[in-house]
Amino acid sequence: MSNIPELFASMVFDNATMKERLPRETYKSLMKTISDGKHLDLAVANVVANAMKNWAIEKGATHFTHWFQPMTGVTAEKHDSFISPTADGGIIMEFSGKELVKGETDASSFPSGGLRATFEARGYTAWDPTSYAFIKDGTLCIPTAYCSFGGEALDKKTPLLRSMEAINKQTLRVLRLFGNEDVTSVKTTVGPEQEYFLIDEALFNKRKDLIYTGRTLFGSMPPKGQEMDDHYYGTIIPKVVAYMKELDEELWKLGIFAKTKHNEVAPAQHELAPIFTTTNIATDHNQLTMEIMKKVAHKHGLACLLHEKPFRGVNGSGKHNNWSISTNTGVNLLEPGETPHQNAQFLLFLCAVIKAVNEYQDLLRVGVATASNDHRLGANEAPPAVISIFLGTELTDILTAIENDSAYDRKEKEALKIGVHVLPKFPKDTTDRNRTSPFAFTGNKFEFRMLGSQSSIAGTNIALNTAVAEELRQFADILENADDFGNALHDLIKKTISENKNIIFNGNGYDDAWIEEATKVRGLHNYRATPDALPHFVDENNIKLYKTHKVFSEAEMYARHEIHFENYNKLIRIEALTMIDMASKDILPAVCGYVKELSDTVISKKNACPSVSCLYEEKTIEKLSSLCNEIYEKLGELREIVSESERIYDSQKLSRFCCDNIIPAMDNLRAPVDEAEEITCEKNWPYPSYGDLLFSVK
Repeated sequence: MSNIPELFASMVFDNATMKERLPRETYKSLMKTISDGKHLDLAVANVVANAMKNWAIEKGATHFTHWFQPMTGVTAEKHDSFISPTADGGIIMEFSGKELVKGETDASSFPSGGLRATFEARGYTAWDPTSYAFIKDGTLCIPTAYCSFGGEALDKKTPLLRSMEAINKQTLRVLRLFGNEDVTSVKTTVGPEQEYFLIDEALFNKRKDLIYTGRTLFGSMPPKGQEMDDHYYGTIIPKVVAYMKELDEELWKLGIFAKTKHNEVAPAQHELAPIFTTTNIATDHNQLTMEIMKKVAHKHGLACLLHEKPFRGVNGSGKHNNWSISTNTGVNLLEPGETPHQNAQFLLFLCAVIKAVNEYQDLLRVGVATASNDHRLGANEAPPAVISIFLGTELTDILTAIENDSAYDRKEKEALKIGVHVLPKFPKDTTDRNRTSPFAFTGNKFEFRMLGSQSSIAGTNIALNTAVAEELRQFADILENADDFGNALHDLIKKTISENKNIIFNGNGYDDAWIEEATKVRGLHNYRATPDALPHFVDENNIKLYKTHKVFSEAEMYARHEIHFENYNKLIRIEALTMIDMASKDILPAVCGYVKELSDTVISKKNACPSVSCLYEEKTIEKLSSLCNEIYEKLGELREIVSESERIYDSQKLSRFCCDNIIPAMDNLRAPVDEAEEITCEKNWPYPSYGDLLFSVK
């Protein structure tokens, strides 16, 4: 491996490269554009584009692309070469400022939720200079926003950038009230932990369900799963070590801060965690990370599964969104300090987050609502569908003291007693961690643990940024007009705690008693399935929130609302059709074939010795014949229900039908198939088993 500092960001046109390759005045002008959000002059863009092209060609690039994030959940790119013809029939390599800052692509073939008709094809991509260009697969990739001919956002980046501007504006207002005049910009930062599975690629290619849907739709558990807890943080096997090593190198080349890697709870499951970075860059990086995970896996004969629940019976995969707010002067506004009870600025920002999560629970739930994530939320591997905040004992006690106007009795940190004298002593943390909490304070950040492993982190952070911006706006309005800032601040914090303490819960989120308390006593929402959550995206208060901060127009919200439903419906129907295909073409013939083998064996044995017992064969034939009939019956029911769904044209009604009818029918078909797998000869079963898939990588 190359020297890591030299390797890191070697394929990125980053700040250091720009400073080295751009004329001083051009560099200063570009930095001002990035820091102040000003329009980039075309003359400056031409100089930047030429330097970027020369650098990219030196790195082996032949093409450029505007790399964007449409509402498909994955990235998109259209490649153009640098070549331009000359009068004598030759070529020169060119790349203009106009090509850098603006591109045009077809807007009719991406999801638009009705914002674009098929005949309205024009769409634009616009360079996001705050996210560095990079080289991938011999192409210069320019991170861009994507909008329609009419200016509506057709992507995930544009509203994310808008939400970052919103929280920057309102945070600066609050900081000025505390006398912080040196801060000129504020950004939210994110470190998204990424869980994934690695299985043998040859086995992956033998499973239609994995190919078409990303998860197994059939499969009985092997004798051993994750019961022994021996995979979590266990020794990483050599083949996976080699994969992780190359993955780190490829990510480092692109300036992605890959930091931590380890085995996760389930067999064949692993995790990668990066260092924090600015939210829009973290979003870009996470999309790249998922893409590169799959590419590197292929090189090692592996398949990387990013589905939230690829295997029933073992833990699924999430993506923990570690979110915080930082100033350009290097201050983390969610850092409590040594004496958080005396840190009024921290307490005010803490209260803003608490109030935002409480008032906009539905937006956060919508942001993680997908058909695939429904399999994970609420199980003993992920938070429940009810959103609550974990603060720990120290912060909870501080807030309680403020609410009651009582003195806070600060406890000194005690030394952790391990019982082995040779080990160094270290102070015990004032609070434990809570892995069952959807939204947990973990020292100087909040960890939102409900995201699905294959989802973009953009939606969640748009909601977080905008909701917190709204609370800070309200706080600033009150404090700016106060006669006595100190008293007004105290009253505001006290009032916020009193009105929003229902969202704070430090206990076991997996406990059924908590779900009952949360919904019946505390009034928290419990949207168990995606169709329960999605309608609330366009509730009046949510539309008002996004319009107030100019993150979404009402039309953009309804477009996304429609796309969310469409995605849910399409995925469920693809899964149902895949089950029908597998059961009718492969599973039933395989089971019937095994029954015939057993019948032939019985006949052969009886011919040889009429009195011989064929108990195993006869009982197995009887059981499998019964299961075949049940499979055939449930297969017909699923076919009929899917056919009925094709006559429902309202996407919201269809999602309810999918949830209440298609999914139960799929479960009803799976049950006899999985039972049949358990008693069918392994060589006769048409697909690799769970045991093969989970334990085949050595």
